[in-house]
Amino acid sequence: MTGRVNRLAIRNPVTVMFGSPPGLLPVVFAPSYFSGGFRMSVAGVRRALQESVSGLPREFWWLWISTLVNRLGAFVATFMALYLTLERGYSASYAGLVAALHGLGGVVSALGAGVMTDRLGRRPTMLIAQTSTAVSVAVLGFMVDPVAIAAVAFVVGMASNASRPAVQAMMADIVRPEDRVRAFSLNYWAINLGFAVSSAGAGFVAEYSYLAGFLGEAAMTLICAVVVFAKVPESRPGPETWSGKDGAPGRTVAGRADEVRLSTVLRDGRFMSVVGLSFVIALIFQQGYVGLPVAMGADGFSSSDFGTAIAVNGVLIVVLQIPVTRFIEHRDPRRLLVVSSLLAGYGFGLTAFAGSVAVYALSICVWTIAEIVNSPIQTGLVVRLSPARGRGRYQGMYTMSWSAAALVAPLMSGQVIDRFGAQWLWGACAVLGTGAALGYWLLMRNLQEESAATLDGGAGAGAAGVRAGNGGSGSAGSSERVESTGRVECVASEGGARNGSATPSASEHLSVESG
Repeated sequence: MTGRVNRLAIRNPVTVMFGSPPGLLPVVFAPSYFSGGFRMSVAGVRRALQESVSGLPREFWWLWISTLVNRLGAFVATFMALYLTLERGYSASYAGLVAALHGLGGVVSALGAGVMTDRLGRRPTMLIAQTSTAVSVAVLGFMVDPVAIAAVAFVVGMASNASRPAVQAMMADIVRPEDRVRAFSLNYWAINLGFAVSSAGAGFVAEYSYLAGFLGEAAMTLICAVVVFAKVPESRPGPETWSGKDGAPGRTVAGRADEVRLSTVLRDGRFMSVVGLSFVIALIFQQGYVGLPVAMGADGFSSSDFGTAIAVNGVLIVVLQIPVTRFIEHRDPRRLLVVSSLLAGYGFGLTAFAGSVAVYALSICVWTIAEIVNSPIQTGLVVRLSPARGRGRYQGMYTMSWSAAALVAPLMSGQVIDRFGAQWLWGACAVLGTGAALGYWLLMRNLQEESAATLDGGAGAGAAGVRAGNGGSGSAGSSERVESTGRVECVASEGGARNGSATPSASEHLSVESG
């Protein structure tokens, strides 16, 4: 079939190809519509989409729907500044203070929500966070006193960010390691699709009533909580599924989840290096929403010009996230993280030469590609470095890096632009992107070398652990996770548990996790 499509493309001069990912066939616009070319093109695109979404568990899709609905109702984050300045008549400085408090709430809640995710479970944490968000957003719409508005905005920031560690930990629990990049990419796509639609819709709602926007977001968030309550089961690994630290199978320890504490995360130097690099990357990306509008305004461009330029970001993510993910899914993550960091830094660096909306849009295209590549790969790296029993705390620390960047970025951009000019800000972004690329290259080089050594030296130990765990088991579907090195995970499926074979059978799954 592929050969036939290629010959059709050669015979017909008007040919458009969407993407180069494996399996994504050319879309041919030509007179050959009537000879079967169009049907083949549609079939190829349909097959590519099916491959992009196939193989993921049903629980993931309920989480995905919850994420989409939540972002469809995003109103506060988009129109809070306009609400305070236009509707309530407060100053821009006060609006900035409220935005900072909202971001500070996210920083505070990230770690607390991570602990809740591990102790209470993923599902209860999401329910508490989403219900609290709905209530606090509705209350915020009725606040008039400036102190009350600031206090409730802080609470909204805490509640709205509290579900992120739980969602990411649950996705890591229920999705196979080889599908995680694709799953995180689809979730990121839902976030941006929902935000793009809500931004346009919320604009019309704001013209009618800001209060309707607050209440609408509260209602949508409650719908998310209902979806989670009705359709998403708990996925937190139980103590009975874990072997001892010495690799002895079958030993259970009550309260084992509490062995991974925040101090454990902070002492994990390799993971904290990822958190630091994540903060740097987030600091760069945040300039698209704090530094870029200020710089464009100083250059004489209007708010509508900025809206036109930044719309490119949302459109590209919605259009390219899935095909780009198909392209990067099985490629070297170290190279992808290095390239995306350079694209982010120099994409914003290109802004220094912008003199028109078109050039601004071009620079946005460059760093948007970096965002599309970096987000799922970096999230997958975080999961790879996180032990399953402590995923909530690890994800909370990772989430905090983005919340902290959202808090620091406005201060950074304002100081640099006021003291030195916007050109220095874009130059600083290029330097930060280069530093992040170097950091990822060093970190991933050591990680890949260690993974290879573990695979060579630990496979035998992993097989022995599977043998020991299955030899005395007569029940189907039993599984053991061997953590003698912290990196080799062996899951024996029904066939291996039944026959108690001395060597791993074809139905046993061996994966290397450098966590």
